[in-house]
Amino acid sequence: MAGSVNKVILVGNLGKDPEVRRMQNGNPVVNLTIATSDTWRDKASGERKEKTEWHRVVIFSEGLAKVAEQYLKKGAKVYIEGALQTRKWTDPQGVEKYSTEIVLQGFNSTLTMLDGRAGGGAGAGGGGDSYGGDDGGSFGASSPSQPRRVAASSPAGGGGGGGRGSDMDDDIPF
Repeated sequence: MAGSVNKVILVGNLGKDPEVRRMQNGNPVVNLTIATSDTWRDKASGERKEKTEWHRVVIFSEGLAKVAEQYLKKGAKVYIEGALQTRKWTDPQGVEKYSTEIVLQGFNSTLTMLDGRAGGGAGAGGGGDSYGGDDGGSFGASSPSQPRRVAASSPAGGGGGGGRGSDMDDDIPF
C-alpha cells in the first residue's frame, strides 16, 4: 500500500532499568519497558479506575542507545517516537512466538527525557548533530521535522514590534 505510515509516539514511565546488550560489532542494543496509563471515573460506582499498558521498546540507534544506557533509570518519564515491528522467533521447545515492539532505529526515531532527574531533561532526536555514532542518534538536537526553539530572552534579532515591546515580559503565559 503506497503512502502508508508506521509511527508510534509514547509518553510513559520506564518500568525497570534499561537492559543493554551488545551486538557482535560492539554496538549497544537497549530494551526498554514503558508503562502508559489511562485513568477514568466509573459512571456506575464513581470509583476511580486505572489501566496500565506495557510497551516493549528496542533501541538500535547507537546514539540513542548510549543516551538510554547512561541516563535512563526505572521510573524515568520519556517521550519516544519509533516504528511498530513484529518479529517471529522460535522458543527452545520449538514453538513459534511473535513479539510486537516499538523500534527506534535511524533518523525517524526520537528519545526525549521528560523529567529533569537525569541529564536535566535533555533530549535525543533522530536527526541533527550526531552523538556517539553516525546512524542518526543525536543528543540535545531537534529532529529535522521539529524546528529548534529559541528562548524568549535570547537576542533573536529583528525589531518592528509596532512599539509594543515594553509590555512584553518574561512571565510564562500559563
